[in-house]
Amino acid sequence: MQRRFVLKLAAAFSAAALFATGAHAEDTIKVGVTGGPHAQIMEVVKTVAAKNGLNIKIVEFSDYVQPNAALAGGDLDANSYQHDPYLQAQVKDRGYKLIRIADTVTYPMGIYSKKIKSLAELKPGARIAVPNDPTNGGRGLLLLQKQGLIKLRADAGLKATPLDIIENPKKLKIVELDAAQIPRSLDDVDAAAINTNFAMQAGLKPRQDAIAIEDPKSPYVNIIAIREADRNKPWVAKLVAAYHSPEVKQYVDSTFGGAVITAW
Repeated sequence: MQRRFVLKLAAAFSAAALFATGAHAEDTIKVGVTGGPHAQIMEVVKTVAAKNGLNIKIVEFSDYVQPNAALAGGDLDANSYQHDPYLQAQVKDRGYKLIRIADTVTYPMGIYSKKIKSLAELKPGARIAVPNDPTNGGRGLLLLQKQGLIKLRADAGLKATPLDIIENPKKLKIVELDAAQIPRSLDDVDAAAINTNFAMQAGLKPRQDAIAIEDPKSPYVNIIAIREADRNKPWVAKLVAAYHSPEVKQYVDSTFGGAVITAW
C-alpha cells in the first residue's frame, strides 16, 4: 500500500510539473520594447492580455539592436519597437528568422513650415529640407511624392534620393540636412520634412502644426515581430488581439496628441 501511495504521489508531482511547464509556455511570454511610447503602450497591452489569460513580461531596451538579437536568440518571445523596413534590413544583414505578425503604431513624418499654411502656396524654386540619411531621406521624398510635388523613379524604393526625382514641376530645391538639425532650419527653408521625435523636441505638434503628414498605413508603420517558428502558437493571436483592442487605441489617441497614431 505504501508503494502504491508513493507511485501516486510521484505521478501527481509529474502531472503538476507538466501542467506548470505547459502553462508557462502557452500563457507567459516576454516582449521586448524600447523606452518611451512603446513601453507605455505595452503596459496597457499587458493589462488587456491578462484578461484573456496571457501574462506578458515586458523587457525594456535602450537601443535598437538588442531587441532583435534577443528575440532571435530565444530570450524574448516577441518585440514591439521597430518599423518593417528596419526588421527586413536586420533579417537580410543578420540572417534572423523573424517575421512581422501585426501592425502597431506610426510615428508620422510631417512637412512643416513657418512661411506657408499649405503646400499649394509653395512657389517655383522653393527650398524644401529633407533628412540626409538614406532611410529618412527616402521617407521625406516619398511624402513629397504622396503630396504630388515630385515624382520618383518607380524602382527608387524606400531609400530614394534626390537623384531619383524624375518629375519636379515647381523645380523645388531639395536641401539635405541632418535630421536632428532640420527643425532649427525652418527659418532658412520654405518647408521641411521632419521626423516626429525631432518635431516634438522642437515643440511642434504633428497633428496641429504639420501642413502634410504621413498616412498611418505608411511603409514605416511599427510592428510586432516574432520568430518564424512561433507563428502558429496560441499566444500569438492573444497578443495581437490585446494590442488591437479598443482600450489600447483609446490610450494612444488620448495620450500622445497625434504624435503616435494607431495603425489598425
